[in-house]
Amino acid sequence: MAERIVIGFKRLFEVCLLHHYWLDDGSDCFDFLPDIVRNRRLSLYDSRNFVSICPSLSTQKNLTALGGVFRNTALGLLVAVPKDTFISDNETFTFTITVNDPDFNNYTALTLLKKNICETYLQVGENTKTFRYKENVPVFSNLTGSKRGTAPNKTLFLSNEIPSASPDDKVEFLNNTGGALVQLTSSQPTAKTLQIGGMAANMPVFFNQLDSPVLIPPVGITGIPDRGILLDGEIPDNVFGLIRIAAKNNADPDFSCTSAGLPKANSPVFQIRLKNRSAVWKYIGKNTGLPITESSESLPFTFYGNPSMKPKPSGLSVKAEFEDGDATKKITQLYVEIYE
Repeated sequence: MAERIVIGFKRLFEVCLLHHYWLDDGSDCFDFLPDIVRNRRLSLYDSRNFVSICPSLSTQKNLTALGGVFRNTALGLLVAVPKDTFISDNETFTFTITVNDPDFNNYTALTLLKKNICETYLQVGENTKTFRYKENVPVFSNLTGSKRGTAPNKTLFLSNEIPSASPDDKVEFLNNTGGALVQLTSSQPTAKTLQIGGMAANMPVFFNQLDSPVLIPPVGITGIPDRGILLDGEIPDNVFGLIRIAAKNNADPDFSCTSAGLPKANSPVFQIRLKNRSAVWKYIGKNTGLPITESSESLPFTFYGNPSMKPKPSGLSVKAEFEDGDATKKITQLYVEIYE
């Protein structure tokens, strides 16, 4: 009789990437919808329709050495290892996020920031070393994440905590103003704002401007972006973001994946929340081409529901208005045209 070997796997961690364009209902945030509606939305939701998440080459090699597995799921990804596998506290798992949907940037907030790639060189003796950077790429990490709630309803987000307002904030930046979650609908100075939630502490921690890490150049290197990532041979040029999960978070055990080097009994489920875009809805006569009316404030783009009594956009071609009509000056509003 052939020998049969059974290996029991234990989930090490899971990441759920939830996009509110596909989950909110008009102006109503997904988190506050009735349970039956939320469950229905999640049963129809599939992040693979708009992004691809892949392990880096070194992470795939490490998982193979550990006997572990990576799986894409409708909600994001999961990693599992044989249940008695020892994992070093220094282990880090890296995954790249790339975009599938050509409309993604139109319905996703914070996609207006430039993501240029720059190359710079450092002469070391007779050798020249090349450094390549991509600006404004977020890194979602359990070492810099934030959380909401208390056990057993604690939620672990991989985004940095929403910051206070800054005089350098740009359109679509998020901030905490007097405890409320606010989004800019124009750039500073004298930015216009839209309140997303009356209590930021009760709202999800959305992808925000602090998720792109500050870049510290090597000695002798100048001219790199303020925020972004170093592109190594494992990260594609078209990367939208990185997910980096450390096995252990020494500062906060809630964000650790292991305990004494083994997978935790209750493995963590991390969340990334992508904010849907909001813009002023401008109605144009389809026969005359002349403006009819426009919304008094920016309205959200959502697949479900309608925050207005008037027709919602059939397309999501977002345009920007600039101060004095000068594209080198600040953005005064984002808008979408609806012909009726």
